[in-house]
Amino acid sequence: MAYSLGIDFGTTNTVLSLADESGPARLVTFPAPDDGTLFAFRSCLSFQAPGDHPTERAIAAGPWAIEAYAEDPAETRFIQSFKSFAAQESFTETQILNRRYRFEDLLSTFLLKVREYAGDGLATLPERVIVGRPVRFVGGAPNEALALSRYDTAFHRMGIKDVRYAYEPVGAAFFFARELKQDATVLVGDFGGGTSDFSIIRFERHGGDMRAVPLGRAGVGVAGDAFDYRIIDQLVSPEMGKGSSYTSLGKVLPVPNRYYAAFARWDQLAMLRASRDMREIRKLERDAVEPEKIARLVETLDENYGYRLYRAVSKLKEALSSQTAAEFRFEAGSIAIVRDVERHMFEGWIAPELSQIEAAVDAALADAKLAPEAIDKVFLTGGSSLVPAVRAIFGRRFDASRIETGAELESIAAGLALMGRERDLGRWTTTSG
Repeated sequence: MAYSLGIDFGTTNTVLSLADESGPARLVTFPAPDDGTLFAFRSCLSFQAPGDHPTERAIAAGPWAIEAYAEDPAETRFIQSFKSFAAQESFTETQILNRRYRFEDLLSTFLLKVREYAGDGLATLPERVIVGRPVRFVGGAPNEALALSRYDTAFHRMGIKDVRYAYEPVGAAFFFARELKQDATVLVGDFGGGTSDFSIIRFERHGGDMRAVPLGRAGVGVAGDAFDYRIIDQLVSPEMGKGSSYTSLGKVLPVPNRYYAAFARWDQLAMLRASRDMREIRKLERDAVEPEKIARLVETLDENYGYRLYRAVSKLKEALSSQTAAEFRFEAGSIAIVRDVERHMFEGWIAPELSQIEAAVDAALADAKLAPEAIDKVFLTGGSSLVPAVRAIFGRRFDASRIETGAELESIAAGLALMGRERDLGRWTTTSG
């Protein structure tokens, strides 16, 4: 049996890693729907009730949930990015097929499916289990204690008796420390779907053992998901009526912006389709000054183009990470939105988020009471760490030779598992209490 298990429950993906008493950590893998294997398991759920047995529930997770939703969106309730609600007191429960689900119910349902799909890989759980947590949970006034108590309930249902929590960038730091050849002060930046987190750690060798001392940390509740929304808000929403007008009782009025808030996450588009707003949107198509734009919105909602849209957004974001210009192309049904986008345009759209991330980096340095010159190595992980404007934040503070990146999806889970070997685990982890 493995010595410790690291769990990186992320907004977008969940990754698990096992470590023995020596050697590298090894990732838990899952059989993929296409007969391959995967280790980055999408953090999502789908719920279906068969028409002939409406009291039954067919529940899927990860890529199987996406597959179920894509095949039958009208009859499937799809839940993703639910980590964002962990620390929100306002989120008490949601109704799914006439049943109530609290946050801990959603998370435990997801975790039990993860264990089921992993098969023999998680047949026996180690006693030492370290779960990653953000430096700052998402939300305007996140309740950290509430989030961790909800985590506790869910992870206990998975079969874990002793749950320990560690900051996600600290997990990445332990992964990175394997490559260190000498003592170093390391700043780790972890860019997930919902949060950007930073930790500063001093690694030193004593008697052949690597010891680590935490120095400072900071975080902010914006990351890759916010970047995606900016792209949609600039390129797609205006082509679907945002900023346009309609006539009512002889007056020209603006189309309500609230219809476009659902584009923050593609799964919310199906919820908008089932809402009372949909009647208003259909009426808008008749009264709009530019009815063809509202018609695109109606078609997108009716035909459930949300997943295709976000794949187009992700493709553009990835392309602009390596190119100074790229084409955005969203084609579905009668809709064709094609635009050439230059990198500087994208960087202008995400400027507010970049400013918040930059402030969090400076806050981590201030918390550690260190100047940038005192940082020996910078390790960046997570998908958005590849965005040039994000990397530039670090390039302005640190010499390029000190900045490294890699293992964008596996570093946190692997580092958490390796952390389980620490003799003084209490220095790095906490319980929900």
